[in-house]
Order: sequence, then C-alpha cells, then structure tokens
Amino acid sequence: MSYHLEQGIRPDTADPARLAELRALDILDTAPEQAFDDVVQLCRLLCGSPVALISLVDEDRQWFKARTGFPPCETDLNASVCVYALSEADLLVIPDLADDPRTSRNPLVTGEPHIRFYAGAPLRMRSGQVLGSLCVLDHQPRPDGLTDDQADGLRRLARQVTTLIHERRQIALVKAEEIYARAASLRRAALIELGDFLRNEASVPAMTQRAAEIVGRTLDADRTGYGELDAAGEHITVHRDWTTAGTASLVGRHPFVNQDTLGPDLARGETLVVDAVADDPRTAETAARLARIDVGALLNVPVRERGRSVGLFFVHSTAPRAWHPEEVAFVRNVADRVQVGIARLRAEEQQAVLNRELSHRMKNMLAMVQAIATQTLRNAPDLDTARDVLADRLFAMSKAHDLLLNGTRESASIEAVIRGALEIHDDAGSERLRLAGPFVQVGSKAALSLALMVHELATNAAKYGALSCPEGTVAVTWTVEADGPESMLTLSWRERGGPAVAPPKRRGFGSRLIERGLAGAVGGSVRTTYESVGLVCELTAPLRGIEAEE
Repeated sequence: MSYHLEQGIRPDTADPARLAELRALDILDTAPEQAFDDVVQLCRLLCGSPVALISLVDEDRQWFKARTGFPPCETDLNASVCVYALSEADLLVIPDLADDPRTSRNPLVTGEPHIRFYAGAPLRMRSGQVLGSLCVLDHQPRPDGLTDDQADGLRRLARQVTTLIHERRQIALVKAEEIYARAASLRRAALIELGDFLRNEASVPAMTQRAAEIVGRTLDADRTGYGELDAAGEHITVHRDWTTAGTASLVGRHPFVNQDTLGPDLARGETLVVDAVADDPRTAETAARLARIDVGALLNVPVRERGRSVGLFFVHSTAPRAWHPEEVAFVRNVADRVQVGIARLRAEEQQAVLNRELSHRMKNMLAMVQAIATQTLRNAPDLDTARDVLADRLFAMSKAHDLLLNGTRESASIEAVIRGALEIHDDAGSERLRLAGPFVQVGSKAALSLALMVHELATNAAKYGALSCPEGTVAVTWTVEADGPESMLTLSWRERGGPAVAPPKRRGFGSRLIERGLAGAVGGSVRTTYESVGLVCELTAPLRGIEAEE
C-alpha cells in the first residue's frame, strides 16, 4: 500500500494513448447507470465513509461516473486528488489531506466540503492505461488508513468497475452494430422503393419529390430536395422539396450560397459534406444566412449530365450532425438513380420528337418521290429511259439522306451535299469537277433540293454539256455575302470546254427542277445563261433558308 508520492510531482493527464482510450470508451458525460451506482454504495458501506466516487480523469478535469455523498458531477484538476492515483501501482491512501504537501492547498480540503481522508484504487484497463480511480473520502483524518479487508475490498470493486466499463463498451458496440444493420436495411429498402417508383414514373417533378421524401425519411433529415442549376451554376431552382414539420420549404429560385468557395467543387461534381456549417471553413462565412433557413448541417450531391453539373440533390439538418460515409454513399446512390431516371424521361421525350419528325420527313420524302416519279414517267420517251432517269434521281436523293443521317445533326456541309450528288459522275474524273467555297451548313429542308438540282445539272452536262467530252470541266463555287441585314448565298455552276449549248426547245421536268426546285424550297432565284463557252447556272438564296432544319 502506498501512502505518498514524491512531493510536487503530478502525473501527466495529457498522455495521448490514455486519452484516446478514454475517448473511445464514450463514457464521459453519460447518464447515471445502476451498476456503477451500486459499486459506490457498496464501497461507502465497506469503508464506512460518507463519500465514494468513480472518478475518470480527463485532460483538464475529473468527471464522476457515479458518486454518493458528493454533490458536484465534476471538478477541475486543481481540486483533484484522484489525479495522483494515475501513476500508482496499488492503492493511494492519504490519511490526512491537510498534512500532505500535494493536497494541503486543495480547495476541497481548505474549503467545502473540507475533506481530510482519501483512499483510491486505480482503474487500470486491460491495456494497462489508468483512466481514473474508485475512491472513498472522509471529512475526518484517518491515521490508520484502511483495514486490510477494506483495502482488499476496494481493490476488488475497482476491478469490477473496469469490467463494467469494458462490458458497457462491448454492449454499446453491439447496439451500434444493430443500429448500423437496421439503418443499412432501411437504406436498401429505400433504394428498392425508389427504383420501383422511378421505373414507371413519367414526370421529373414527381421523381425528385419521391426521392427527396425517401431520403429525408430514411436519414431522419429535416429537409431534402432536388434543384436545377443554371448554366453558370450561380442559381438553383427548387420546384419541390420535402420537409419535417416546422422546417421551411425552399421552393423557388435562390442564389447558390458561397459561389466563390463552393462553386469550383460543384463544377467538378464533388459531393459537399458539412457536419456543422458554423465550424466548416467552407460555410463559416455564410453560417448566419444558412441558419436563417434552418441549415445546421448539409449534404450536396451534384447531378451530372455530359460532364456538367445540372442539378443538386441536397439534404439538410437543422442541427449539426456527423454524416456517416454510408449515409453519404446512400445519397449519392439516390442522386445517381434520379439522374438515370431523368435521362430516361428525356430520352423518351427526344425519341417521341424524333418519331414525329421521322413521320413528317417520311411523308415529305414519299411526296417528293411520287412527284419525281410522276414527272419522270410523264416526260420520258420510253420505259427504259424513265427507269434509268428515275433510278439516278432517287440515288441522288439517297446520297443526300445518307449525309444528313450520318452527322450529329440533321444537316451537312454544302460541299458534302454537292459531292454526294456528283458521285454518280465520278467516271468523269476529279480534275474535271472542281468545288470551292466557304463552309456552309445545309439544313434538311434545302439538302434534298440542292442534291437533286446538282444531279440534274450534272446529268445534263454529261448528255449535252461539258462532261460529254474529255476536255470539258465544271466548276462549282459558292460565296456568302451580306446584303443589308441578311446574308445571301450565291452558288455558281460553270461549264467550260464542252460543245456549244443552246436553250432547250422544250422545258422538261429536269429544267424546271433546276430553275425552281431549290429556290422554291428556301426562297431566292435561279438564273441560267447559255454562254458560248458553256452553261452557267447561278443560284442566289438567303443563308438562313439554306441552313434551316425544317
């Protein structure tokens, strides 16, 4: 049994390993528990003392898990005697606190409650760390200290306290595992529920509303919702959200808080996890604003489309809370599913538009094929000629369609449309067909008419013009110039080196198609000149008509 320590030396209470074990036990500042209260009562009766304590020594205080005969639940270390028990191998017994230099000036000795006797058994854990002591106090000195039986009983009860602390932690861990398993089960069930709903829902607002409700209910949050971000990521528009009673809704358009600080993270699609807005450096400056809308902790999970953040799934708690990694992963999972659901709806909407557009285009195409076939058969001298001419014209149309459908848009460059229409005349040689001009996008409305026009010009050139002899050439050029507020396209077809040409005596369907087909489709005019060196055909049309998709 030890009665004294070297004078003036107090054990170090800030040892990191000791404090880490004390924190891990999660016992400080917990509510009274019957098992610990029973120990101090037994200890008081065993030692015949008015005061018995289970004292746990923190870095800068001692806190009493159980106490009898002593009102305060904790004291500063300058009023602690138990602190000296941390370095004891056995009991620490001080018969008269007023005579011991370590405790003679202790405020609990010199003032209320005027304690004079102390006996404490170290609470030594299995790791060897001493976290505090089980002690008895008396208001009278005890020169003889404790009897052997009392000392032995104090030691045994101290071991019981360490066992209780260990078992308490094990029980807490088991309960935590049960809670975790139950929470994990709820999250899985929530994801199944959300998946079933999203699979059949046809409304984005309904999707986001149900997702917000499921997340809020599952995570016991105060507010959840989905907001759409503008292109700059500076404002968020919340169409619907889910809140608990007493928590304000955020439906409406709002500036994105802390754009300078949080904007880059949002742009990169990073999840924002804030346990306490007042303490986190990313939100501390706007904590007052966030508090006014009942935000004490938050989760922001961006929703991405084509590499850009287009929406934000948010979860708010009115009070600070620690967001567990599993909870963050759950919200990310929900956001991903909402993103997939929204993408599905938009794809379905786009498909419906494409289907309507395809139907419209097919009707137009069939009408054009019918008109070409009718006019070709009407003007052809015999069936074989009609068949060949019709096949060539339909081939020119098909090449234009190939160009339109192979692009990312339903349009193609003017050079590609012209080359496609001339493909059937490749045997003339590339040196004889020369194309030059700036890039111009040709919309679907003009592409078919342009292809047919160029095909008719090339066919006539092969029969009667420059392409009917080896020395002949054709130059197709185009320019874009401003004509007042509107830009105009000028397309020129010039033949050289062929036989002399003259205006036809009879205007067939091909001639009418050249003169009125494209100009009639997009506006403008066509002028054909029969020069001595060859045919010249010049089209002038508004650029907006050439580029129009429909």
